[in-house]
Amino acid sequence: MGQLLYPLEYAVAWIMVNFHSVLTAVGLPSASGWTWALSIVGLVVVIRIILIPLFVKQIKASRGLQLIQPEMQKIQAKYKGKTDPESRQAMTQETMALYKESGTNPLASCLPILLQAPVFFALFRVLNQYVRNSKPIGPLTAQLAAEADNSTIFGAPLSSTFMTSGDNLNVKIITVILIILMSASTFTTQRQLMMKNMPATALDNPFAKQQKLLLYILPLVFAVSGVNFPIGVLLYWLTTNVWSMGQQFYVIRRMPAPGSPAEQALMERRRRKGKVPAGEDVVAGEVTDASAAELPSTPPSGQRQQPRRQNRGKRATRPSGSTAKPGGKPGSKPSGKPANPGSSTPPGR
Repeated sequence: MGQLLYPLEYAVAWIMVNFHSVLTAVGLPSASGWTWALSIVGLVVVIRIILIPLFVKQIKASRGLQLIQPEMQKIQAKYKGKTDPESRQAMTQETMALYKESGTNPLASCLPILLQAPVFFALFRVLNQYVRNSKPIGPLTAQLAAEADNSTIFGAPLSSTFMTSGDNLNVKIITVILIILMSASTFTTQRQLMMKNMPATALDNPFAKQQKLLLYILPLVFAVSGVNFPIGVLLYWLTTNVWSMGQQFYVIRRMPAPGSPAEQALMERRRRKGKVPAGEDVVAGEVTDASAAELPSTPPSGQRQQPRRQNRGKRATRPSGSTAKPGGKPGSKPSGKPANPGSSTPPGR
């Protein structure tokens, strides 16, 4: 495992050391725990910028999986109780066809997490194996590793864990605070995805129920596993959670799912800015207001609009001797051929 992660460990150490060099160049103390903590934050920024395209795909894939759940349920109900190979194959084919038709890839929703996991474990090994033991790796010399190991934030070394802190109460307090913040940020991220960016019809299905279950299980997983990770790794975890929460908020605000509360909020903001007339909704670029169907359509450019037929009682009486055409200017010459009496069609028609 260590041999496989070594190139990634080298890259993690290189990014941290370079951020540390930049921070010390602007005046931060080299041996300060805050300098090394900000170097870990810089590592998160670099990794998350690289993963932005995959994150957008993850949001769209998760949204797509929720939106096609009603169709998925129909397929499952169609083949319920059928265990023969032909039925299972047909069910698989219809499911894959649904994914293809909707442009949804289930694996895309997991890519950012899967790609971040190796970085997470590489940072864990850099702090646990190299920093704690003052071992060099790439640009992280033995002197820098020892400096990072001795650096503290609020009296807690970045390489220390809750389980190995001994009598150091500062480590225990900071670890618990970081775990609580990690759990809260994860909960908020998942909740805003489900409650703001999903229509009500997409929340009543087994997939959505599993997501709700994970909403409450993940914080417990963090609480149990977090006590075994160094403070530096917990700081990385918290920073990437906060980044995900803010990034997801931006994407949901700008690209909401159709029919979701986020889309309704977007339309309301557009109405307040005058971009959408009051009483109209836009879905996929179309006006869906029922009253829009009653509005007279604008004729194409260059085409004359036919006048509406009026009741005889409401017609305006044309003054005798008037030579004005309907819609023309007073005093204009007649066309030479009077209009057919009793007809509402203009001359020349």
